[in-house]
Amino acid sequence: MAALVARSVSGGTLLGFCVLAGLILGDLSYLSFAVFGLAMLAEYLNALFQLVRWGAAAYLFYLAWQFWFANHQAIEAGKPAQRKELLSAAISGLTITLGNPKTIAFYLALLPLVINLEAISIRTWALMLVPLTVLVLLSVGSMFILAAVRIRHLLSSQRSQRRLFRGAAIIMVAAAAAMLARGSA
Repeated sequence: MAALVARSVSGGTLLGFCVLAGLILGDLSYLSFAVFGLAMLAEYLNALFQLVRWGAAAYLFYLAWQFWFANHQAIEAGKPAQRKELLSAAISGLTITLGNPKTIAFYLALLPLVINLEAISIRTWALMLVPLTVLVLLSVGSMFILAAVRIRHLLSSQRSQRRLFRGAAIIMVAAAAAMLARGSA
């Protein structure tokens, strides 16, 4: 959520929703793994998940470094985002989610309470689970994005931006360190 808020404040609603799209895509990947029994496969591919975790942590460290040393300028509310920024935002959301394979454990714990996973079909997955997951994640993420965009005017000074960005950098470093610490435990 720190990355989602920071990108929304600095780049506006569109960048925020690109981060959110990446987060949702990552969650849908883990939902699919859980639903179709790929959790067992994930255990066999633990090395791949470790690589993803390290890559996501490295990306978070990189983003933290960028936030810490960012050149703070006045926020331009109507400035259109470049395609590269949009792609970067979506990739950051995806790697943040894929860097935390415990999300699959969440789905494995929750889904059996709601659905008989042995009887699930692709149709149920596509027509019920995917839209419901997207709706929930989109609703929660949208509230964060819209709140961040709403307070942009309070963060227009360079001093405010420096505090926000450095705070986000500290949170990202802490998240990356926690991600790596959980992976080694």
